[in-house]
Amino acid sequence: MNKRIVMASHPEGWVTEANFRLETAPVPKPAEGEVLVKNHWLSLDPYMRGRMTKQKSYVKGVEVGDVMTGETAGEVVESRHPKFKAGDKVTAPSGWQLYWSGKGELLTKVDDTRAPLSYFLGCLGMPGRTAYFGMKDILQPEAGETVVVSAASGAVGSVVGQLAKEWGCRTVGIAGGKAKCDYVVQELGFDACVDYKAGKLLDDLRAACPKGVDAYFENVGGVILDTMLRLMNVKSRIAICGLISDYNAAEPYGVKMFRSILVNRIKVQGMIVFDWVERYPEANQALLALVTDGRFKYRESVVKGIENAPRGLIGLLKGENFGKQLVRLT
Repeated sequence: MNKRIVMASHPEGWVTEANFRLETAPVPKPAEGEVLVKNHWLSLDPYMRGRMTKQKSYVKGVEVGDVMTGETAGEVVESRHPKFKAGDKVTAPSGWQLYWSGKGELLTKVDDTRAPLSYFLGCLGMPGRTAYFGMKDILQPEAGETVVVSAASGAVGSVVGQLAKEWGCRTVGIAGGKAKCDYVVQELGFDACVDYKAGKLLDDLRAACPKGVDAYFENVGGVILDTMLRLMNVKSRIAICGLISDYNAAEPYGVKMFRSILVNRIKVQGMIVFDWVERYPEANQALLALVTDGRFKYRESVVKGIENAPRGLIGLLKGENFGKQLVRLT
């Protein structure tokens, strides 16, 4: 039997476990051109909160009764598609379930002899590609510039900061708590990391960025974005990747320092990684080289069992994860 998590109700405010329901159903049978995958890992990501609302977004949201959306990494069990065979390792848009059957064109074959299978949902998957294209195409940092990234210990932020260091930049993270900040500096190699929970965000950021900020990768929004707008240099750049501080808020935070965009002629651009889908191989190759060369550090937070996926997502939205949040399914 297949186990799956469906959305039981649209959340109002913070997501709760009552918004989900565990179901069982027969394992699906692949039709012609389809592949049956047994999932080993499920990725949990902040964008999932947006998919649970009724508001219009860049993709269709999850309806009540639908399997929760999400990417998985697993193994082909049965194939009726010429490009795949049993035993192949793949990533797939399976959602929150143990088995998935769908069109072979939706799968990506991965080589888990070069990196752990779970990495293809994190630093070698969507979060890594997001960091790569946001840095290379939007922020375009030059050696010697100051780059700041919020949620610096997370799946995207940790890649952003390590790319900034690879490209010769002064790299500053923002994270919640001493343990995360220590990890960002001591393990990931950032030049500094500011603890936003310490209550001195503006002063600490000024100390960490004595020459101001040339490029900022935004994952959080809210007060942190407003504070960063006070520190941006003339002709600086901001990539808006996520606004997790607003995802569970009844009313979104209103940016107060918008004037800084005008005064400093800041380039601000939102980004959705799907816009670069034709260039995914470029990012995949560059990121895999960093991992296999040992020049890249990566950390995962793991909950075990499909039934614990809701708890994992809630913890992620509250900032309890340390690194990439995953569910181990097998």
